[in-house]
Amino acid sequence: MNNRNGDQLTLAIGGASCQGCARKIREALAQIPGAGAVRVDIGAQRVHIEDLGLDAQAAARAVSEAGYPAQVVAQSGASPQRSTPTPTENISATDSGAHGAVQLQIRGAKCASCVRTIESALRSVPGVRRADMNLADRSALIEGTATPDALIDAVRNAGYEAEFSSAEDEVGNDDAERAHYRRLLRDMWIGLGLGIPLMLWGVFGGSMMVMPGTLARTLWAAIGVITLCVLMLAGGHFFRGAWQAFKHHHATMDTLIAIGTGSAWLYSMLVVLWPAAFPEAARHVYFEASAMIIGLINLGLALEIRARGKTSQAIRRLLDLRPKTARVLRDGDELDIPVEQVRVDDHLRARPGETIAVDGAVLEGDSHVDEAMLTGEPMPVRKQRGDAVAAGTINQGGALIYRATRVGRETALARIIALVKQAQGAKPSIGRLADTVSAVFVPGVLLIAIATALIWFNAGPEPRVAYMLIAAITVLIIACPCALGLATPMSVMVGVGKAAAAGILIRKGEALQTASALDTIVLDKTGTVTEGKPTVLKLFAAPGHTENGVLGIAATIERASEHPLAHAIVDAAQQRGIETGATANFQARNGKGVSAEVAGRPYLLGNRRWLEQEGVALAQGDAFAQHVIEQAGTPLFLASDRQLIGIIGVADRIKPDSRAAIERLRRRGLKVVMLTGDIAASAQAIAREAGIDEVIADVLPEHKAEHIERLRAQGRKVGMVGDGINDAPALAGADVGFAIGGGTDVAIESADVTLMRGSLHGVADAMEISQATLRNIKQNLFGAFIYNVLGIPIAAGALYPLFGLLLSPVLAGAAMSLSSVTVVANANRLRFFHPSGVREQTS
Repeated sequence: MNNRNGDQLTLAIGGASCQGCARKIREALAQIPGAGAVRVDIGAQRVHIEDLGLDAQAAARAVSEAGYPAQVVAQSGASPQRSTPTPTENISATDSGAHGAVQLQIRGAKCASCVRTIESALRSVPGVRRADMNLADRSALIEGTATPDALIDAVRNAGYEAEFSSAEDEVGNDDAERAHYRRLLRDMWIGLGLGIPLMLWGVFGGSMMVMPGTLARTLWAAIGVITLCVLMLAGGHFFRGAWQAFKHHHATMDTLIAIGTGSAWLYSMLVVLWPAAFPEAARHVYFEASAMIIGLINLGLALEIRARGKTSQAIRRLLDLRPKTARVLRDGDELDIPVEQVRVDDHLRARPGETIAVDGAVLEGDSHVDEAMLTGEPMPVRKQRGDAVAAGTINQGGALIYRATRVGRETALARIIALVKQAQGAKPSIGRLADTVSAVFVPGVLLIAIATALIWFNAGPEPRVAYMLIAAITVLIIACPCALGLATPMSVMVGVGKAAAAGILIRKGEALQTASALDTIVLDKTGTVTEGKPTVLKLFAAPGHTENGVLGIAATIERASEHPLAHAIVDAAQQRGIETGATANFQARNGKGVSAEVAGRPYLLGNRRWLEQEGVALAQGDAFAQHVIEQAGTPLFLASDRQLIGIIGVADRIKPDSRAAIERLRRRGLKVVMLTGDIAASAQAIAREAGIDEVIADVLPEHKAEHIERLRAQGRKVGMVGDGINDAPALAGADVGFAIGGGTDVAIESADVTLMRGSLHGVADAMEISQATLRNIKQNLFGAFIYNVLGIPIAAGALYPLFGLLLSPVLAGAAMSLSSVTVVANANRLRFFHPSGVREQTS
């Protein structure tokens, strides 16, 4: 089955990791007749081929034979008709951020200065539209047309290492993080193993002074050599990082640590080697400071990694949902195979308690499936023949046999994982403040350290050289650019993960910040406030016609329409056993209705305004139409040759939780507006039932965005909630667009946030999570700024003139480590936040 977009064929591949792989794939496809231009997207593991009449399966075989397992990506229309929509099914592949986006895993970055350097290097690559690095998980997300190799080269040229990454690499990253954690603990013990005994020696009266011609001088020389070994072994990564930064003409946290500890060691060795060159009071050695600082900072980094790991729990929980094997029915046999080997159209069995392996459509069986891990909906959903099932959900009751419709990276679970990962790496505008500061932070600290040294040397008490050294080193060590760099991404990672656990997928990082500031929520009616499953209430037949005749003609016309009202009419005809005929010249009139010829006679079926414009006399149906409207229904008028034939009253019930959700929004002080193409009287009836403040009705689809813009022009922060194709422009034009998960791909792709449950409670939940995340970011930024604003002057000796206090470099090292750990710990508090709607449901 070919999956073509215009003249393009797309293959999903595996194992491609470099431009050499891309070259092999292009060479393999060059041998296939009908293959035009080939574009290999390494980051997305996709091959896009210009289709000039090629055999899709032959193309897939050629790529597979080249060493990269390939399959034709299934078309969305391949799924059979289903009776129960699955919200995850309509998250399109573009939501994953795969197309036009590359994710890199970065090694060597430790602070906000590193982030800025890497982002600047990536943005300088031709074709890059946007590049954001997330210090919290050491990843970078790049959008644009730049080749992956060019991006990696740019990072390496900036002094860091990079490699391709994806959400599926998270397990491997966890293994690497655990190994790094163990190395840091080892380095900590090495540093503290030397530093603590030396510090205790000084605390309990041992001399730290070096005098010429004494045995102690020889011992201190030996300790100096041991300290150097400790610096190289336990602190080598700091010195290597500082050297790389120096070679590439920038400064980082490693620069500060290397200069600080290196200066302490160098000064001490100079005292040991040439004690007579220093005043007697200045013959103090600081080997314990160098070793202790290295040990404490390694401890801080280890604690940071341990705490940071908790922020990725949302991704890990989603990754844990991925089944490892699938039970496939092939040639009469039932086989357990790796899930990677499942192909589209395979038939699979899910026994009670088993996980659904891939996205599919039920062929046989009747069961309930737990979808809570994907949608946040606690109640299991009944699945029967024709219903869709999603990978990662759990079959609770009876056995199911289902047909695979999406596999591998195309499943809803895989796309959700990629979407969450992308959103976690996003950077809200509030985070740009730290970027601005980081540009000058480390150079500024170096200048402050130099100024501190000069002031102490020229105006300080004796021993001036010792005081100068202590103050300058303490300034270098206490400064913490990593706390600034972690402040925003740590909170964003936890906030996005918390939202995902509640069935809210945030596609754009800026929405995480903006959602908390909304003051107006605009709601589409059908499928948003209401269930989106209209039913025929009653029928009116004009003299000379019957109700079944009216319904039969209407159903014949509406068979070609995808509108929910059309489905209601067709379903009603089927329930009455009314047969439908053939149509000709069918036309859908956007916001008006439909027209077609049945048995050679032209018919119009639509709203009152359109039929009156066409000159149809509707007076005889006024009483019936008004009665339908009073019942919150919509009257559809059927006419031919300017004569009314009948009226069909169709009603759509509001969702059971819509009123409670709207009340939650109103309690938050939001103005709630319903924007619909329905007639005003019917829309007002729905609004009264749902508790909506204002109704804007009779709006043509193309004019919805204009109403959104009008509200924004009034200075309001507007959120739009919708689920249909006609809502897409309005969703895109709002400050934050919320798409109902069961809606269309176009609506979801136009929105900033996707509500997997399809409930308006998701809007309130998203706003509360946004507010909590933004508050957490502000706390982190405030803490990081205050720490540096207060810590650096104290380290420089601001308290000495008043209290005679001078901060020890060892305490500065402990404080620096603690500041980063504090930021990470504060971000992790978000994991215990629960939206009020969840609390109300569980109380």
